[in-house]
Amino acid sequence: MEQVVDVRGLSCPMPIIKTKKAMDQIQPGDALVVLATDPGAVADFQAYARRTGHKLLQAEQVEKEFHFKLEKV
Repeated sequence: MEQVVDVRGLSCPMPIIKTKKAMDQIQPGDALVVLATDPGAVADFQAYARRTGHKLLQAEQVEKEFHFKLEKV
C-alpha cells in the first residue's frame, strides 16, 4: 500500500511532523510518498530516515518540487 502526503508550501519542521504522523498510521512494509517544496526537505528526509530506520527509497527533484518515497520498517 502507498499513501501520499502533500506538504507543498510548508517549511521546516512541518513536512517532517506531518510525515511522522502519516508514518504512525501505516503498517511496516507500506510506503509513503511525500511531495514537498522546501529545499531543506532533502537533508531533513535523509536525516529522518537515518534517525528512524525507515528506508528512504527515493528522493528526487521534479522541477521546483521534491518527491520522497519512504518505506516503514
